[in-house]
Amino acid sequence: MKGLWEALADAGGVIAQRRGALERVHLLMGDWRSLLARLADTEGRMTAVLDELGLTELVTSIDGLSAVGAAAILAETGDLARFASARSVVKHAGLNPAEHTSATLAGKTRISHRGRPGLRAAAWRAVWGGMRHNRVLHARHAHLTGRDGNRLSDGQARAACAATLLRWLYAVVTRRQPWDARIAAGAISAHPGAVTTAAAA
Repeated sequence: MKGLWEALADAGGVIAQRRGALERVHLLMGDWRSLLARLADTEGRMTAVLDELGLTELVTSIDGLSAVGAAAILAETGDLARFASARSVVKHAGLNPAEHTSATLAGKTRISHRGRPGLRAAAWRAVWGGMRHNRVLHARHAHLTGRDGNRLSDGQARAACAATLLRWLYAVVTRRQPWDARIAAGAISAHPGAVTTAAAA
């Protein structure tokens, strides 16, 4: 560290290395632009698959869920129709509650973490964007972190919201019905073919 500071303090040394430093920055910027281009290409192909399946309009009817976010989740789940219920999808992600009991820990309920890590991560990332634009999801998080009994931490509440998002996605895809904020919030009753209510969230 002392040598670094001495080199920085040496005007001659800094000037001598300036061209090499700028060249290194130029190469790094080139790598960054290349990475962004590959990312844009991948996201474009992901959303193209959604379009081919006729799912783009359905999945993006969920406020705050982007086509890319939904595609990332569906890439991990495969065809949602193969699951018997929304609960099965949540369990597949390892976001279902599970009691942890040991000699030092009795009856602590946390998410199981026994499912697909990639699906869990995709749902978790989707929640961060979703909560900014989805008032139902935001209200659920606020309720879970602010209630008097069994109050959850921010991370625990986000995990619960990720599970809720998976349930909503399962409903709109398998029933081919757009998401309805009123039903999701429990403001109106669900009807045949409608998205599940907040009670299921």
